[in-house]
Amino acid sequence: MDLVAFLSVLAALFVVIGLGQPLAERLRLPFTALLAIIGIAIGAAATHLLFTDLTDALDPLAISILELPVGAQTFLYVFLPTLLFQVALTLNLRRMLDDWVPILVMAVLAVVVSTFVIGFALLPFAAQPLVVCLLVGAIVATTDPSAVVSIFREIGAPRRLTRLIEGESLLNDAAAIALFGAFLALTLPGAGEPKLATQWLTFVAQLGLGGLSGYLIARALVTMMEWLGSRRLAQVSLSLALPYITYIVAEQLLSVSGVVAVVAAGATLNLAGPARLPPANWAYLRDTWELLAYWAGSLVFILAALLVPRLLDTITWWDVALVGVVVVAATVARAVTLFGVLPLLRLARLSPPISIGYKVVILWGGLRGAVTLALALAVTENPAIPADAQRLVAVLATGFTLFTLLVQGTTLRWIIRRLRIDRLSPLEAALQKQVVAVALQTVREEMAEATQRHGMTREIARGEAKAFAERLDAAVEAAEESQEILDRDRLTLGLVTLAGREREMILEGFRERTISSRLIERMLADAARLIEATRSGGRTAYRAVARANIAHGRGHRLASALHRSLGISRPLADLVAARFEVILITRMILRDLQDFLDDRILRIHGRRVTDLLHEVLSRRIEELDREIEGLRLQYPGYADALERSFIRRTRVRLEEREIEASYDDGLIGTDLYNSLMLQVRARRRAAEVRPRLDLSLHKREMVTQLPMFAGLTESQQRRLARALVTIYAEPGDVLLRRGSTVRSVFFIASGAVERDIAGQTTRLGRGEMFGEIAMLSGRQVRRGRVKAITHCTLLRLDEARFLRLLKRLPDLRARAVQAAAAEGGDPAEIEARILAA
Repeated sequence: MDLVAFLSVLAALFVVIGLGQPLAERLRLPFTALLAIIGIAIGAAATHLLFTDLTDALDPLAISILELPVGAQTFLYVFLPTLLFQVALTLNLRRMLDDWVPILVMAVLAVVVSTFVIGFALLPFAAQPLVVCLLVGAIVATTDPSAVVSIFREIGAPRRLTRLIEGESLLNDAAAIALFGAFLALTLPGAGEPKLATQWLTFVAQLGLGGLSGYLIARALVTMMEWLGSRRLAQVSLSLALPYITYIVAEQLLSVSGVVAVVAAGATLNLAGPARLPPANWAYLRDTWELLAYWAGSLVFILAALLVPRLLDTITWWDVALVGVVVVAATVARAVTLFGVLPLLRLARLSPPISIGYKVVILWGGLRGAVTLALALAVTENPAIPADAQRLVAVLATGFTLFTLLVQGTTLRWIIRRLRIDRLSPLEAALQKQVVAVALQTVREEMAEATQRHGMTREIARGEAKAFAERLDAAVEAAEESQEILDRDRLTLGLVTLAGREREMILEGFRERTISSRLIERMLADAARLIEATRSGGRTAYRAVARANIAHGRGHRLASALHRSLGISRPLADLVAARFEVILITRMILRDLQDFLDDRILRIHGRRVTDLLHEVLSRRIEELDREIEGLRLQYPGYADALERSFIRRTRVRLEEREIEASYDDGLIGTDLYNSLMLQVRARRRAAEVRPRLDLSLHKREMVTQLPMFAGLTESQQRRLARALVTIYAEPGDVLLRRGSTVRSVFFIASGAVERDIAGQTTRLGRGEMFGEIAMLSGRQVRRGRVKAITHCTLLRLDEARFLRLLKRLPDLRARAVQAAAAEGGDPAEIEARILAA
């Protein structure tokens, strides 16, 4: 094809893309459905112009369109990696983990079910072998979320619904393509009898090894991107290479799923990128990929639609009937998964609940797109496939794709509105009015400051302020007019607003570089979870999710086991350090939110609701204080190191702001500015290094670090270290129970415990001991209980050795005798017992 003609056609397609979006909004059609219609029209018109006898003048144009290099390889190797990578790069993966079970079921199980249901439904009517019918089922089993997601965003559908659709699309392409490859191989002449067990193992291995290869390749390129520092163009260039390198290596060299590999690579960059790249560079990279995915997705639908007239040129009414069979079978298969399998998972507590309305929308929103057409095209391009099988695949895949785009896609908006999914609940409507009122209040205050600062004419400013005040009064009145909303619901509205403000403060801290990039994704996901839970569950859900956000994560138990069993401390140290940092930052944010309540919420909800909100915030702060106190006891000095790190980051940001202001005002030149910014960046890198939390202490080191053992000689310390038994405890572990026999004493090397004796609670930290009171006071049966409140490292010493130790250390003996005497023991008897040991 002539290069000039190719570029001309490509430029024309970009014009269509640019003008198609506003036209789709005006016609109330999904953008991708409109592109498909335009592509079909262009393809049909080009075919007609080429073969018409009316004129030959437009033949070069028609040939240029029909000879575009559009084939299965183009879709699978050029467009598919871009689209998959961008979705994996921009999804909130931590929020998706909340729904990982339904997403996995829809992405894998639903594809398998659809493949077999469609295949067996076609078998009596298609006059083809079962393997060909299953091949058709695998081709049409994959879904395309772009049209559905665009509708969701336009009408303001719940975010969880969008996450479910996008999460499903990430992996169902991989499952469908893997099944397609298996059935295609069985369709070829000379293929043996299918072995279900072998095919299933191959399917699982392709998915698993594909994910592993994508992760490893992405980790290597992320390291290279981090090495590039602030060179954002170079970093974006590497990111552009990543999906193609991953896809080609997986498909051609490793013979595993390239789709899963690309998804894993995008997810890896999504999780690691914010912590490795400067915030501005990361934002630029995501924006670039959003544009590339928009172009790729639009071109895919137009180019795929160009093929439709060719694929349907011999369609008959019987073919239309077979398309109807595929439509019914695909709908039934999807319904079985949604209304049959997911409720069972819900009963087994493996999946969060999904409403009936959501399920109906997901059922009808299973649109097909470019991947289905590309797989069908791959069959028609394979000369080894029998001609009648090629024709069946082409007609059914194309016809079904058109049905989903032109029927389901155009009616999905109507279905959503009929189900009232896009309607705001009374509580959400009140929240919307509250947000407007608070925003207008902020605008009024800032406008008053601006008019005063710029010395504007008082009469004009007063007139504008009066007009704006009327609008503000109307907004405030609208926020308060719903008399049916109880104080409980108003409290919920206030908590949602607080959670939203908390999220904004997290973003502000990230932009100001006071919150490190390694924490931003986690904290934003926690804030989003808090907002959604509060909307549905009120104060109870707010408090429960707030506690869950600072609890130990999913990987903590595994990290603890590695630390306890194998002595591998780094994973646990990283998790504990990250949690420590999150708790400290959250407490700072919550203290600032107290002022936000009095400045903003009070004027909307009144004093009673505001006082309740203060109480909820105060309880959160108290819980954080208790956590911090326990962590300080467990890791003395580490909280101070984190606070110093926060102050350093703030100082660097303020310094950077002053330098930028001086440069913008022309007070310093470009050379000096660049030199100063290099120094600032170096200081920022040093300030953003998290202080090292060392958990890997050995018994000898523990003994030497505990002040109570300072009186021992080096030889005695070595012997004591050999006699001590190291015990690791997790929060909540009961170390000594009421009524238990005490035969040992425990020294706290790190962490904190809570001792409860006769209703009196005492907290003990590093360097203190417990168990000695019952032993020395003559009561072998313990009256109280000791429970770990943080992760603890304890040193246990048996009774005989403990008594000999007290004999050697007068200071430790005095402390033990005093504590035992306070519980009713005779000091003289205790001293005599120790000296006789």
